[in-house]
Amino acid sequence: MSDTKSAPLSELAKAIYTINRHAKTAPEPQHLYYIKKETIKRLLKEKRARKIGLHFSDHPKFSNQHSTLLVKVDNYYFHIPPAKEDFNELEHLGTLDQNFRNPQTKMSLSQAKKLVYQYINWEPKNQQKPKKKKYTSAYFTPSSLGKMEWPPKKSYRNF
Repeated sequence: MSDTKSAPLSELAKAIYTINRHAKTAPEPQHLYYIKKETIKRLLKEKRARKIGLHFSDHPKFSNQHSTLLVKVDNYYFHIPPAKEDFNELEHLGTLDQNFRNPQTKMSLSQAKKLVYQYINWEPKNQQKPKKKKYTSAYFTPSSLGKMEWPPKKSYRNF
């Protein structure tokens, strides 16, 4: 997919919605939030998304109130971290409207990620899943049953 505009805006909006929804419950959401932000930044750059204003965050950092940028993509609204110029250029809308909800959508996370990866030309950096360590207990002592001497001596044979 060399032409980035070939992805329909409605499909990208659904993909971002799906990624965002999964990120909220993921044990390690950093990557999902990263691809969401990159996709929205690219849509803004292409003028396919629109900055609406600033909202106070529902999740203050270190007990300090901070703001997030509200962005409209198709019929969906998303929050991303604001840039410094956003504070000078955009209206502050106050607190979030808790009654507003984005339209429900059905899209699998893998389908959403595939669509977004193609759109932002994202390539994984030779990521291999970390191998799980084999469980070993600090209290485990190997059995010496069947061994004639302890500790065993190395035997050297003459060939």
